[in-house]
Amino acid sequence: MKKLKYLLLKSFSPKGVSTRPKNTTIPANARSFYDFKLKSIEGKEIDFSIYTGKKVLIVNTASECGYTPQYDELQHLHEAHGSKVTLLGFPANNFGGQEPGTNTEIGAFCRKNFGVTFQLFGKVDVTDNELYKWLSDENQNGWNSEAPTWNFCKYLINEKGELVKYYSSAVNPMSDEILKML
Repeated sequence: MKKLKYLLLKSFSPKGVSTRPKNTTIPANARSFYDFKLKSIEGKEIDFSIYTGKKVLIVNTASECGYTPQYDELQHLHEAHGSKVTLLGFPANNFGGQEPGTNTEIGAFCRKNFGVTFQLFGKVDVTDNELYKWLSDENQNGWNSEAPTWNFCKYLINEKGELVKYYSSAVNPMSDEILKML
């Protein structure tokens, strides 16, 4: 019970931001962000090397969460700042069973209710997905051990493919904390 209370308090912290320390070195044998290949929500394999030289914001999403309205803000961020940052959404059913749908249902829900046009990927398990393991293992990314604690946690990758920020669910996509990094 203490662990659950800690996780809930941590995920709802007003600040909810972790930053890559200066002079962080990534292990020589570490996998690069650009090495990943994952399936889109439509089932097409996407090679992450296409994101080389771009900032990328990764978000684990859910359709039945109190944070689901963040889809609106994510879409707004995509439309207003898409030339500065690429959004990648990863539906996940890890927290509260709040993403029960199929990939087809999720895609339709996001388009109909929020006009989502940014890239969505197939539903993942954020506790057992190769990308999320990389994002939350400091031995792989060089500094961060923050795994998603709820839906709509965000990770910012810089133009070199380095993880530079972690944002909790409570951090709004159009917040100053995110916009100042673009």
